[in-house]
Amino acid sequence: MTVIALLSVAPVTEESMAADVAEAVAALDEFDVEYETNPMGTVIEAEDVETLLDAVAAAHNAVDADRVSTFLKIDDKRASDETAREKVEAVERELGREARSGGE
Repeated sequence: MTVIALLSVAPVTEESMAADVAEAVAALDEFDVEYETNPMGTVIEAEDVETLLDAVAAAHNAVDADRVSTFLKIDDKRASDETAREKVEAVERELGREARSGGE
């Protein structure tokens, strides 16, 4: 996979966003993408930018709210097939440990 993105989709609300975020994440299952959700967003990998953008649109539209805030950052490294995991592993090699506090 060559296109990696960080996606955050959330309703603008003072209430818990977990159910809405879950709907956005579940919408990604309809596309040929790999993803991992963390506390700040979801990292998505796709073969091409068109697939990625289709998945992002579905995630955005899955949130049923009066106002939805979506943040998207795309890394389209066209000369390499390096995965998100490989990017993290490169940093961990430099650190000599896992890229998290305590090495856990």
